[in-house]
Amino acid sequence: MIAQRLESLGIVLPAPFMPAANYLGCTIDAGVIYVSGHGPIAGGQAITGKLGRDLDLDQGRAAARITALSILATLQAELGDLDKIKRIVKVFGMVNVAPGFNQTPAVIDGCSDLFVEIFGDAGKHARSAIGVAELPFDIAVEIELIARLHP
Repeated sequence: MIAQRLESLGIVLPAPFMPAANYLGCTIDAGVIYVSGHGPIAGGQAITGKLGRDLDLDQGRAAARITALSILATLQAELGDLDKIKRIVKVFGMVNVAPGFNQTPAVIDGCSDLFVEIFGDAGKHARSAIGVAELPFDIAVEIELIARLHP
């Protein structure tokens, strides 16, 4: 059970993040759940800044991990039970970068590693990790997710 796995890892999910505009945090269609872009919110504060200028690689990985926890909180709120997730299919990570920063895959590993840690092989996924000039509210990372649900 995923709840037991989270407990054994000492992971407590944050409160679900409410959408900042006119969209849903996630939506389900034909057994697939699509999670909108989430950012790194810890203790009510957003982790902001550009990787390679304001934040280093380790701070970026931590921001991606915090974002993954926020995504899991949204999934938990929508599904009621994370065991309804059959597998993580795709992660799309955007990193707020300063010119010249090209380690976006290593930043998004903070998210990907957490999903594998929690879901095992079912947490391995396809992924894109890109650097962008700006993200909403100057957040350090924004991550979207697609997952398949058990029938």
